[in-house]
Amino acid sequence: MTEKRRPVKPFGNRGTDRKADGKTFSRQGNGNRPYGKPGGGKPFGNRNGGKPAGSFGKGTGRPQAVKPVKAGEEGMPARRIALRVIRQVTEQGAFASLALDSALNGCGLIAADRRLVARLVYDTLDHLIYLDWTLHQVMAREDTDIKLRNILRLGACQIMLEDRIPESAATNTSVQLCVELGMEGLKGVCNGILRNLIRKKDELVFPDPEEEPDKAASIRLSLPEWLWIRLKDSYGAEEAEKIASFRNPDEGWTIRPNLTRLDDAGMEQLLEKKVWEKEKGDLPHEWKIRGAMDIGQDADFLGGNFSIMTAGSMMACLAMDVKRGQQVLDCCAAPGGKTCYMAEMMNGTGRVQAWDVHEHRTALIEAQAKRLGLENIRPMVRDAGKKREDLYRTMDAVLLDAPCTGLGMLAEKPDIKLRVTEESTKELTALQGKLLDTVCEYVKGGGTLVYSTCSVLPEENEEQIEAFLARHPEFEAADLPKSIPEKYRQHRKLGLQLLEYRDGTEGFYLCRMKRKD
Repeated sequence: MTEKRRPVKPFGNRGTDRKADGKTFSRQGNGNRPYGKPGGGKPFGNRNGGKPAGSFGKGTGRPQAVKPVKAGEEGMPARRIALRVIRQVTEQGAFASLALDSALNGCGLIAADRRLVARLVYDTLDHLIYLDWTLHQVMAREDTDIKLRNILRLGACQIMLEDRIPESAATNTSVQLCVELGMEGLKGVCNGILRNLIRKKDELVFPDPEEEPDKAASIRLSLPEWLWIRLKDSYGAEEAEKIASFRNPDEGWTIRPNLTRLDDAGMEQLLEKKVWEKEKGDLPHEWKIRGAMDIGQDADFLGGNFSIMTAGSMMACLAMDVKRGQQVLDCCAAPGGKTCYMAEMMNGTGRVQAWDVHEHRTALIEAQAKRLGLENIRPMVRDAGKKREDLYRTMDAVLLDAPCTGLGMLAEKPDIKLRVTEESTKELTALQGKLLDTVCEYVKGGGTLVYSTCSVLPEENEEQIEAFLARHPEFEAADLPKSIPEKYRQHRKLGLQLLEYRDGTEGFYLCRMKRKD
C-alpha cells in the first residue's frame, strides 16, 4: 500500500542574512532567518577552517552584477542568484549562510526579490531529500548532470512548495537557466521533466508509513534516514518529529547590554529610542527585539553598547558563574560572544583567555573585544587539543563549547543535514572526548568546568559527559546557578538539554561540573 501526499509546510517565509563584525548571527523568533550564530556551539566544519563563501568556486567572493531583465524574463535575476547559492552548497561544500550573504551583498535586487532568493535557497535545501524523491519519479535516468539536477531541484521547489509562484514561471525560468549555464541541448529535457512533474504531482507515490515508517518519515521530513532513526531512538517518534520539523515563523534578534556600560535600566532606556519592537527575555540582561533590519550597522551596536547573542550561549556563560578577578579559559572561543559576556560579568577584572585554532577566527574575537572596549581578554591562536602542562590547575573556570554536528540548529541551518554523516558524527564525538580530557587539567581544585554544544544528539551531550565522569572521578556534575530560570532548569538530567520547539531557544546542551580536589 502506498500513500499519495504532498508535504506539510510548517516553515515560515525566510528572508536575507545580515552580518555584524563580519559574521552572520542567529535571530530567535522571526521568519527572516539567517543561518549563523555568535558564540554558540560550532557546527561541524566551522571549527576546522570553514572558508568564507568567496573561497568556493569562481565569482563567489565578490558581488556579481545583476543582468538586465529582458521581456519575458521577469524573476530571472532572483533565480540566477538562488541557483548560484544552491550550487555552491551542494557542489562545492559552501555554507549556505555565507554563500547567500555574499551573493546578496550589493546584488542590486529590490527587497522583494532578495526575500525570494533567500526563500528559494532555504526551501530547496531544507526539502532537498523530498524534492529528489519527487523528481526521481518523473525522470528517465538517475545519472543526471549535477548542474541540471540543481536546476531541476530549484524548479521542483517552486512547483511543489511555493504556492505563490505560477508553475509556468517555474518551468520557463528553469529552462532559461539551462541556456545560461551552457546546457542549451538539455533545455528540452529540463522542460519535459518539470512539466511531467506538474502533471503528476498529485499522483506521486511515497513510502507507506505502516510498511516503511522510517523511510516515510525520512522523505516527509526531508531528513537523512540514519538521522531520523537516531532522533527517534533518542527521543521517541513524536518528539523526534517535533525536533526535525520545527520552524519558527516569529523570529527576532536576541541581544544583551554591554555590562561594563549599561545595566538593565540603561538598556531599556536605549531601546526606548529605537523603532524596534522589544520584549524582556527570561534570562538576566536578555532582550528580544523585532524590526531591526540592519542591526549590524546600528550606531549603538557598532559603538559597543550591546551585543547579539543567543539564549543557549548566554546560559553557558551563566553556568560558568564567573567572579571578579578570576582566571578563565574559553577553549574554542571564536567568534567571541561568550568570551566577551564573561569578561563583562567580571567587570573588566581578572582575565579571560580566548583560544581558537585559526588565526582568522581569533581575529574575530579581537574585533569583538575592541568593539566592546574590553581589556581583560587575551585572544590566542591555540589548539585546545594540545596539552599545556604549564597551565595545569591554573584556571578558576574553563568553558569548552565543543565542535559539534550543529544539529540543534536544524531550523536555522537546513544545509547541516546535508553535510553531517554517521561517520563525521563519530569523528566529532571522539574529538569532543579528547578535548574534555585535555582541558579539564587546567581547572583548579574546586574550580568549574562547563561543556556545551549546539546539538541534540545524546552521544555528543549527556553520553559524552557520562563517559567523561567515568574517566575522571575527580570531577562531579554540579547544579546550575539560579540565574538560569527554572523553566529551563526543569529539563536537566545530566546537564541541560534545550530544544528549539519546546524552549524557544536554539537546540543547545550544557553541563556544569566541579573539580573535587
